[in-house]
Amino acid sequence: MSEENEAPEDEKVILAPGLTMALYPSESEEPVRRRGPDPLAGLRMWEPRTRLGRMVREGKILTYEEALETGYPIREVEVVDALLPDLTDDVLGVNMIQRMTDSGRRVRFNVLCVVGNSDGYVGLAVCKGKEVSSTIKKAIDSAKLNLIPVMRGNGSWESSEGPGNSVPFKVTGRSGSTRITLLPAPSGKGLVIGDYGRRVLTLAGITDVWSRSKGQTRSTINFAKATFNALVELNKTRIHDSDRDRLHMKSGREL
Repeated sequence: MSEENEAPEDEKVILAPGLTMALYPSESEEPVRRRGPDPLAGLRMWEPRTRLGRMVREGKILTYEEALETGYPIREVEVVDALLPDLTDDVLGVNMIQRMTDSGRRVRFNVLCVVGNSDGYVGLAVCKGKEVSSTIKKAIDSAKLNLIPVMRGNGSWESSEGPGNSVPFKVTGRSGSTRITLLPAPSGKGLVIGDYGRRVLTLAGITDVWSRSKGQTRSTINFAKATFNALVELNKTRIHDSDRDRLHMKSGREL
């Protein structure tokens, strides 16, 4: 009987953070109020359907960085919930779309959602559906599967030497007619950008940035997507190791 009682303790040590919170909740921790369904409830009943999911469920992969190094695509939301349980979601917009058909007026909803851990990972998705609640859940799940690591650094000439939480160099993102240019800012400047771009950068872990915009910036979806695409362009840029060290660049979260 003693060996059976000790088995759960061993499993608790080797499981991913989200699985540990779901399967072995701590009695001292207060319950966290969440909007919508609790993702930890889905982890308790999770049956992996992919190779990466089975590796996470068995405790062979414990961090999101290890999952990316395997090269396997992340196709299950439970993988993200298990490896990054501290993700926060923000619904940027819910638009109602009406269309006249032969059978009458058809109403659908367009939801824009962003998720992030405010420490180097952010995802954005736009989904359509017939009901608001189900469409929001669909958008949150799609955003989690669209996570990208955020490149941060200290690229402003006004900053002192050392690491920073700004962009390392000027970068431009596009979506439709909207153009958003992010520029390095000194520490303490804040996010000098529109509201929807600020919400995306906040969940990405960027605290200081200058910005310029062109085109139809009143479009909520294009403004947020252009800001997100600018962060995607940072990861596509080839940078020499010496410049990476000089700008104190880091990708993803600080472990």
